[in-house]
Amino acid sequence: MHRYPRDMTGYGANPPDPQWPGGAKIAVQIVMNYEEGGENNILHGDAASEAFLSEITGASAWPGQRHWNMESIYDYGARAGFWRLHRMLSAYPVTVYGVATALARAPEQVAAMQAAGWEIASHGLKWVEHRDMPEDVERDQIAQAIALHTEVTGAPPRGWYTGRCSMNTMRLVAETGQFAYVADDYADDLPYWRRFGDHDQLVVPYTLDVNDMRFAIQAGFSEGTQFETYIRDSFDNLYAEGQAGRPAMLSIGLHCRLAGRPGRAQALERALAYMAGHSGVWFATRLQIARHWAATHPPLLRTRPSEMDRPAFVAAFGGIFEHSPWIAERAHALELGPTHDSARGVHSALARIFRAATPEQRLGVLCAHPDLAGKLAAARRLTADSTAEQASAGLDALSDAERSEFTALNTAYTEKFGHPFIIAVRDNTKATILAAFRRRIEQDPATEFAEACRQVERIAELRLMEKLG
Repeated sequence: MHRYPRDMTGYGANPPDPQWPGGAKIAVQIVMNYEEGGENNILHGDAASEAFLSEITGASAWPGQRHWNMESIYDYGARAGFWRLHRMLSAYPVTVYGVATALARAPEQVAAMQAAGWEIASHGLKWVEHRDMPEDVERDQIAQAIALHTEVTGAPPRGWYTGRCSMNTMRLVAETGQFAYVADDYADDLPYWRRFGDHDQLVVPYTLDVNDMRFAIQAGFSEGTQFETYIRDSFDNLYAEGQAGRPAMLSIGLHCRLAGRPGRAQALERALAYMAGHSGVWFATRLQIARHWAATHPPLLRTRPSEMDRPAFVAAFGGIFEHSPWIAERAHALELGPTHDSARGVHSALARIFRAATPEQRLGVLCAHPDLAGKLAAARRLTADSTAEQASAGLDALSDAERSEFTALNTAYTEKFGHPFIIAVRDNTKATILAAFRRRIEQDPATEFAEACRQVERIAELRLMEKLG
C-alpha cells in the first residue's frame, strides 16, 4: 500500500479556540535568530565561506577561503545589531533561536538574553545546510547541539528550530523526547500535534514571510517601511479574525545582522508600538505558547485509518456501504495519509471506489440496502446502523395507515427501478421521506439511479461522522 505523509487538511474550516490567556485575540511571538559565529566558515571547520542571508546580492560560497566581507556582515550582527535589538525588545518576551556554536562565542550576548528573561531555544549546532547530511551525522549533531547549549546557557533547550533542515530533522528532534516544541514548520497559524512513531510532538509553526530575511532575497523588502507595513497588515488580519472568534498566532522573525541595522530597526520599533497599542494582545515566548497549548489542547488518542492494516481497515469500515466490504478493501489500497484520518477523509476514499465501480456493482450496493419500514425491519433483521437510522425518523413506530403506504410505495418503486428506495434518513423526517418517495417514484430510471447513489454516499458520510466524529 502507498501512504502519503503530508497532512493537507490540518484543522480545516473550524480551527480550535486556542483560549489564549486573558481572552487575548492574538498571540504575538518575536524570534531573534542568533547565528553570528555559527555560520559556514573555514575557521569553523567548514569547506567554504557563508553565502546565505547577508547584504551581498548573489553571494556565493568561497571554497577553502575566508570571505572578509561576509564575515564582517555577520560580525555586525553580534557587535552592534544584537544590542540595538536588545535595547528595543528587552521589555518583550522574546524567543532566541540560538545556534549552539554561536552562543558559545557570545558570552556577553547570552548574559544579556538571560537578564532580559528571554527563552533561548536551539537553532542547531551550526548555521549550515542539512539537506544532504547523513541521518546518523545529523542525529549526532543534534546531540552535540543540546550538550553545548546546556554548557553555555546552564539549561537544556526546550524548543528547536534548525531552519536549513533536512527531511529527517523533525523526526530526529522528536525522537529525543526532550523538546516542548519543534518549529521547523510553516504549515499553520496555530500549534498542532504531529505523531512520530509512538511520540506526539508539539509543533509551533514559524514564518518566512513576516521575517526580515526578506531584506536579503530578491523577492523581498528593500526598505524598512515595507517590513513595517507587512507586519501591521499581518497583525490586523489575524487580530480581526481573533475578534471574530478565531484567534491565532503571529510569528515575527528577526536576525541581528538584518533587522539590527538602523534603517530597519526604526520601522520594527514602530510596528511593535502599533501592536502593543491594541488591547487583547498576548506577547509570549514560543515556550509559553507551547506550554499553554499542551495544557489546553493535549494530544488525543484517536483512530488513524491511514495507519490501519487491511483487515483492521475493512473491519472498521467494511459496513459503511451496506453489506459491501469490497469497497473498503479497495479503498485501503489508495494513496491514503493523515488527511484521510477523519470522517470526510475516509468517506472520500470509499466514495472514490463506489463512483469508479461499474453500474452493475453500484446496483449491487443499492440492492444491499433494506426497504424503508419493510419486512426486514419488522422481523428485526436490519443491520445495527440501518435499525438506528430508521428509528431516528420514527419509521419503527408507524401507524397502520403509514405502514400500508410505505408497503405500497416500496413495492411500486422496486418494480419500476429494480432496487429499494434509498434516502439518508437522518437528514429527514417521516413526512419529508414520504414526500421524497412520492416525488422520486415519478423520475426516469437514469435520474433516479443517480439520486439513489448520491443518497448511498450521504448515508455513508453520516455513518462515518458518527463513528469518527
